[in-house]
Amino acid sequence: MKLSLVFAVLLATGSLAVPSSSERVTARLERRRAARQSQPNNRLVSNNAFEVAASNVSHVEYSSNWAGAVLETSPSVRKLPLIIAHTISPSVGAQGAFKSVTGTFTVPTPKGSGAAAVWVGIDGDTCESAILQTGIDFIASNGAISYHAWYEWFPDSSNDFSNIAIKAGDVMTVTVTATSTKSGSAVITNKTTGKSVSKSLTSTAALCQQNAEWIVEDFESGGSLVPLANFGTVEFTGAVATTSTGTTVGPRGATVFDIQQNGKVLTSVSTSSSGVTVSHV
Repeated sequence: MKLSLVFAVLLATGSLAVPSSSERVTARLERRRAARQSQPNNRLVSNNAFEVAASNVSHVEYSSNWAGAVLETSPSVRKLPLIIAHTISPSVGAQGAFKSVTGTFTVPTPKGSGAAAVWVGIDGDTCESAILQTGIDFIASNGAISYHAWYEWFPDSSNDFSNIAIKAGDVMTVTVTATSTKSGSAVITNKTTGKSVSKSLTSTAALCQQNAEWIVEDFESGGSLVPLANFGTVEFTGAVATTSTGTTVGPRGATVFDIQQNGKVLTSVSTSSSGVTVSHV
């Protein structure tokens, strides 16, 4: 009886608070994010998967985890589905490897509960063995939102930048650069605050340098996808990839991926000469 009375008093005074449903959801998402990892593009077979479009026309396909635009080193290969692209000799794409990818976006204000990542990267589509990438995650639970800046060389797990603050509305520029197939760097600049962080990276997993991408991802934790947040719209501007020959290319004509889960398309993506727009629908 005394213990019950003490427990009741603690609850009434707030000394022993029971987490709300929203707090429990946030805590679960934060725990899952601690084990987060990006994954290669999980392409889904679509009715138009075998169409080969002109190199300056974006081609729409579907993925369970990526929404955005992917450039490939060979226009003749990039319009084919992964199952076909893998059967074509790598020499077809030897027209200049991707050396760097950059893009600028405004940090979104997600609604409801869920999570997502916004990043730029090299490889992970037709080349699944490695991905050099950097960007931000956001986790939302009924108005409570947390943001994290990170870098990753897949298949290693991601690592956070610990000394850069991010909030909704901040303008971020993210860049990855491959100095070789097994070394590179990740740079994130918060243009609103003027703070910039960078990390030099090495890996035993070699890049193919076949893919350049601007992506909103439903990332994975514990072997399954996190609930995808309603992120509104993310618009990459100044979206540019640089090749080993010094050529700079934009996302116009890239393969466009929308996220499709449980038979429902969750995003809408469009490209321009220097931009990629990803909207939650």
